[in-house]
Amino acid sequence: MKQLRFNMLGSKVTALSFLFLLLLGFSNCESQTETAMHTNNWAVLVCTSRFWFNYRHMANTLSLYRTVKRLGIPDERIILMLADDMACNARNKYPAQVFNNENHKLNLYGDNVEVDYRGYEVTVENFFRVLTGRHENAVPRSKRLLSDEGSHILLYMTGHGGDEFLKFQDSEELQSHDLADAVKQMKEKRRFKELLIMVDTCQAATLFSQLQSPGALAIGSSMKGENSYSHHLDSDVGVSVVDRFTFYTLAFFERLNMYDNASLTSLFGSYNPSMLMSTAYYRTDLYQRRLEEVPVTNFFGSVMETIHTDSAYRVLSRKEFGSVEIRMSTEKSDHDKEILLLNSNDLDQIGELNTEDQRGNIECIWSTFHKELQKVKDVDSFVNYGLVIMLPLLTVSMWLSW
Repeated sequence: MKQLRFNMLGSKVTALSFLFLLLLGFSNCESQTETAMHTNNWAVLVCTSRFWFNYRHMANTLSLYRTVKRLGIPDERIILMLADDMACNARNKYPAQVFNNENHKLNLYGDNVEVDYRGYEVTVENFFRVLTGRHENAVPRSKRLLSDEGSHILLYMTGHGGDEFLKFQDSEELQSHDLADAVKQMKEKRRFKELLIMVDTCQAATLFSQLQSPGALAIGSSMKGENSYSHHLDSDVGVSVVDRFTFYTLAFFERLNMYDNASLTSLFGSYNPSMLMSTAYYRTDLYQRRLEEVPVTNFFGSVMETIHTDSAYRVLSRKEFGSVEIRMSTEKSDHDKEILLLNSNDLDQIGELNTEDQRGNIECIWSTFHKELQKVKDVDSFVNYGLVIMLPLLTVSMWLSW
């Protein structure tokens, strides 16, 4: 009787051991698929300043908006936040127009500008809600950052700032630790694969000091204790129309199109301190890839799948196109007849395929467990690994013995 009870106990322990190994294998298989591919790009462009004398900050943001659209990011993947409407300001000599150059050749506020947050909607709270996705139910999709774990996100901010803060609306501040916390939440919620933060403000480098999330890359227009200056004054408009850092960023991108492979190293190296009158700072310790291997279009452009062919596509004539349609209709009717001839033998083949898939899953789990055992390099690690496995088994066996 004791022998029979011992055999039953042993069989139960064996079954539980196998179940535990299955769960371990499934968890390892899932962890192998956590690394996502780069599938889409998003841009969050923020002007935080109000009042007419901050005209250049709105021009900065609209200039970046035009650039990323030209390089392929569509409007549905751009969140544009403008704290004031300079185009409709009573002081604007050119109603419904915004310029970033005194030659007035390019109206940044054209027909295709979609502003998602404007005026008093541009707050620190709404900014955090955009980044973390914590919106109320009534917020439309057009105002949401619908990124995922395969997204590359460009976060551009411009306004007035200081040591570890950026002012919003001259009434509240975004602190460096708040920005770091929002980025951390984004990473934990798998809202980005890589994130580029670009800030044009005084002492911009201090805004990145608290970042700790892997995959984040940051660049600012000035170091701690330095100011960020405007580029030139438009005497006709009456105020400065663009900042130096943004001006030279635009100058770099105006030479490119969406098919160019200029790297982030070339962008970061294009900033001349004597021209900026400040020192551009970039932080790369959280970024896993080498900058010279990353095209700027990974953040400022679109993600396109291209098919390379040795010869050009030939256009069919009307007569050839008609014959193709007839052939397609004939093939479709034959295909419908084949579907009607599906019999029990075909269903048996399908069942056999499903059985082979299940067998393949078990083999995958066993091979994964075997690889994990091979990774154990020293005795201490092996003992710890064995204790982790044996602890639940010992608990179950004691419970069964009672």
